[in-house]
Amino acid sequence: MARHIPGAAASHAQRRDSAARGAAIGSVLGLTLRATGPAATGQALAVPLAYATAGLGLEGDRHTDPWSPRQVLLAGAPAYAQHGLAPHTLRENVLLDVDTAALSSGTLLRLGDTAVLALTFHCEACRYLEARHPGIAGVIGKRRGVLARVLQGGTVRVGDPVVRMPETVSAWSDDWRERVAHILAQVPEGMVVEYRQLARLAGVQAVYCRALPGLARRLGWDSRAVAQTGRPAAPRWQGDRRPLEARTTGATGGESATVESSGGDEQA
Repeated sequence: MARHIPGAAASHAQRRDSAARGAAIGSVLGLTLRATGPAATGQALAVPLAYATAGLGLEGDRHTDPWSPRQVLLAGAPAYAQHGLAPHTLRENVLLDVDTAALSSGTLLRLGDTAVLALTFHCEACRYLEARHPGIAGVIGKRRGVLARVLQGGTVRVGDPVVRMPETVSAWSDDWRERVAHILAQVPEGMVVEYRQLARLAGVQAVYCRALPGLARRLGWDSRAVAQTGRPAAPRWQGDRRPLEARTTGATGGESATVESSGGDEQA
């Protein structure tokens, strides 16, 4: 059964205008999903196509999360070539023939005809990667990959062109501390955010979560963040639900997401 995509009834002129915007920078070399559900073990499943859902991630992938800036991980073939890595070592969802170190936060990439990803920040070299390749964390840098949210839904296929859109969105910091500070600054007066949600919103890896209370104290915002059982009477803040498209320099059209200043857990 054909999937109904909101906005698919747009005029031919609008679609031609959308396709004309932006500059092609490469193509999709591979697509990988990691299973969801209690029985999932995280094995990589290479697929010929994937459906990107606005505001969530790739359908069927374990990292789908409406609050996360880590919905999709993109890696580049140059990193594999430089470091002699086996396929799927970087645990990416999308492999590009593009050097991800050259991609900036806030960039919008269109993959295929309609799917648009908003780049958030460069992915850290996780413990999994370091365990398999000792020493790589110190040398791979931004070629580890770049994380993204799905701004506009659509089907992505291996071989699809990758287009850099002329619009941009608000940039994120690669420093997890700065991301935490940015999220804490947005907590409304009289509300609190739980540390677990704070980590999710800021895209903080699990290894750093124990440092959140101390960081909040140093920032002078420890009154804005609590443990799950702390201050039970205080209303909980989940995140900023302003539309992401309101922060672009132009509209993308089609199915788009309502996006939060968001977060997630370790890409694995």
